[in-house]
Amino acid sequence: MRIVGEEDEGILRLVDTHAHLSDLEDREGVIGRAREAGIEAIVAVGGNLETSRATLGWADDYGGYVHPAVGIHPTEWMGDDVDETLRFIDEHVDRCVAVGEIGLDYWNREAKRSEDVRERQREIYIRQLEIAVEHGKPASVHGRGAWDDALGLAREHGPDRIIFHWFSGPLDILREVLDYGYLISATPAAEFSRDHRAALAEAPLESMVIETDSPVSYHGKRAEPADILLTLRSLADLKGVSEEDVAEVTTLNAERFFGL
Repeated sequence: MRIVGEEDEGILRLVDTHAHLSDLEDREGVIGRAREAGIEAIVAVGGNLETSRATLGWADDYGGYVHPAVGIHPTEWMGDDVDETLRFIDEHVDRCVAVGEIGLDYWNREAKRSEDVRERQREIYIRQLEIAVEHGKPASVHGRGAWDDALGLAREHGPDRIIFHWFSGPLDILREVLDYGYLISATPAAEFSRDHRAALAEAPLESMVIETDSPVSYHGKRAEPADILLTLRSLADLKGVSEEDVAEVTTLNAERFFGL
């Protein structure tokens, strides 16, 4: 899918469906480089009260280009007043395209040590899934080390539209994710992560979106949305299709999923 116009001819239309813009500086540079890379929209996610507020600020500054999501990340709630953050999400989610980033993370150090921590993760996750349902919003779900529980609770409490962000879990769980009609996201780790690559090889392109998870580091560099081109190239190579095909399908998926 191409942008029509002499100046833009040959530039692919792309959506970065998961970026932590609140962790990036040089706002004008980040947005300018994203536009040059062919990104037509960025979904910016929050992980706690501070970053969710900052994410809404990015969306205010770049309305129609940065689309916000607010949420409590499974490893970022311990320093927050969780009830206050949940109220904030409930009060502001109607101006967002999703609830996120939410989910479970059993590989987190505290979660590994304590079932109480894992149970608290599940409680917070369930409440945010319920908020998504109550407001008719999709969810962006993190499931590192906890894919089975993340899927099971999503099925029981969540909305119909869910992206399992950076899926790297067992393939049998992936097949359930796909059977339920959920999406998964590809990241620049499609170049080198064995488990992530296995999931992306298994899933059809029609069930994928692409992202950067900025500012996660790749090749010793903190990612920003313009690095979506790394994801695009790696996924196209892995699937044996053209970058144009990957861009067209994943952008359409993102537009439909988030209502862009």
